[in-house]
Amino acid sequence: MEDQKSNYQENIHNEEFKLKYTKANITYEDMIYDSGREKESLNGYWNFCIDQYDTFLRAEWYKEESRDDKGRDFPLDYDFEDWEKVFVPSCWNTEKPEYFYYEGSAIYTRTFKYINRGEKKVFLKCGAANYEAYIFLNKEIIGYHKGGSTPMFLDITHRVQMYNRVTIVVNSTRRKNQVPANNTDWYNYGGLYRDVEIIRLPEVFIKNFNISLVNGSNFKDIKIKIQLNFKINCEATLKIPELGIKNIISIKEGKGYEIIQSQPKLWSPEDPKLYRVEVSCQHDVIKENIGFREIQVKGTDIYLNGKEIFLKGISCHEESVVNGKAIKEEEIIENLKLAKEMNCNYMRLAHYPHTEKTAKIADEMGIMLWEEIPVYWAIDFDNPVTLMDAQNQLKELITRDSNRASVIIWSVGNENADTNSRLDFMRNLAITAKEEDPTRLVSAACLVDHVENKIDDRLADYLDILGINEYYGWYDPDFEKLPSCFINSNITKPVIISEFGADACAGYRGTYDDLFTEDMQEDIYKKQIKTISGVKYIKGISPWILYDFRCPRRHNKIQRGYNLKGLFSRDKKQKKLAYYVIQQFYANK
Repeated sequence: MEDQKSNYQENIHNEEFKLKYTKANITYEDMIYDSGREKESLNGYWNFCIDQYDTFLRAEWYKEESRDDKGRDFPLDYDFEDWEKVFVPSCWNTEKPEYFYYEGSAIYTRTFKYINRGEKKVFLKCGAANYEAYIFLNKEIIGYHKGGSTPMFLDITHRVQMYNRVTIVVNSTRRKNQVPANNTDWYNYGGLYRDVEIIRLPEVFIKNFNISLVNGSNFKDIKIKIQLNFKINCEATLKIPELGIKNIISIKEGKGYEIIQSQPKLWSPEDPKLYRVEVSCQHDVIKENIGFREIQVKGTDIYLNGKEIFLKGISCHEESVVNGKAIKEEEIIENLKLAKEMNCNYMRLAHYPHTEKTAKIADEMGIMLWEEIPVYWAIDFDNPVTLMDAQNQLKELITRDSNRASVIIWSVGNENADTNSRLDFMRNLAITAKEEDPTRLVSAACLVDHVENKIDDRLADYLDILGINEYYGWYDPDFEKLPSCFINSNITKPVIISEFGADACAGYRGTYDDLFTEDMQEDIYKKQIKTISGVKYIKGISPWILYDFRCPRRHNKIQRGYNLKGLFSRDKKQKKLAYYVIQQFYANK
């Protein structure tokens, strides 16, 4: 043992090199409310290097040491300033052809200047990095984050200097114990792919606040919850000028809660009314545009603002041909416009949290949203670490989007086998969602019981709405099983057909029996709609999917690395025949 120690080299022989970094874990508890605040962008060109052996972490490059303990120079294996430059936000897979299929670690680094302008607190926000992120500032580890689609916030108040180097190591490796796990049906983009920003705050600030209608109050009561960063006693002020509201809210031990009588005009897809809301406490002010609406379930019906609704939807991945997951605001607007033109009132954001910009734009445009976390297929359901990861992602999503009127459903998973361990895992998530946000509905996209050919999933007991993915006519060619499935099912809750569809190459024509033709896709849509229309407990659909998207699982001569179930081609320039089927159905619904 002593002989091993005498020539032991930490950066070569230590395979537990990540442990010292993961102790700086960042979770939902570190989040601050940043919407409606002034922020400074660190987007732009960062120095970048692929690091497939994790040498940055192993050899502690962040220390920028070039001399040994005797003052002698030694060679460095890196040069931050001489690395290539990539634009942040972006996915490295779309930056160079040689990075297209790369999965692993990469290093992003840049410098920035900071001058205090009277603030007492300074935070660094990273909108998302897929999947693990190790964040360093001025030669120190300041945080570690798991989860590829939710934001991280880091208090850098006591670490920021006039001249700073920030470095973020991003690792996109798929692993069994992660959420999602090894096997998915979408492309695993890596990178620092959402905004990186600096937030300046006073000593006492509003860490979080939530405002919404009180369910069952006949739309006349507004509740507001406020949490400060310190457990102090003070007062906060809520202003909604258009409603004539200016209320003082008592803060005890850093928390405040009040119910205010008012009668706001209700937000809906037909009239997405937003109010200017201002919350202030001492020297901190947040200004937001927020809508008020109520979503409820009674029996097998869904009610928006007391009126029964049918969710006329479409599923959508966060992807573009050029930008991968780092989609631009104009692309989000384009996607929502395409849905509106299809007469949709609702969109399922699959299969992970999309950028918060989507929910904000949906608030403005009037599209209801289903948002979900990537508890997808064969998650490691027996692993408590995996459950903690999933719960944290769910809480980060709920905390981030809790004031978005457009978001009506939190989904806790997709297409998981109904095992005991899965039931325990996802029941915990459903309960967590309700505890964190009792004002919204909880769902999951479940599978049909193919043995009994019926809708029967034990998780349904813990859901408000049951989502069902079924591909009769496509993966199961016997379409006649679908009407039998509905007849066989004993349903007491609303059902959304969260997925159905078929692959079709844009422009490829043939008979209804020719695979991958627009004609076969169109025929399956017609039969699906005809069958679904006769089932009373089905209260919404979100066919799979708005436009074609990348998928490394699919490599026949027609697919060529794409899932082709879109109603639009991958570039969204070509409508397929099935688009018009669903557009007409929604127009008449």
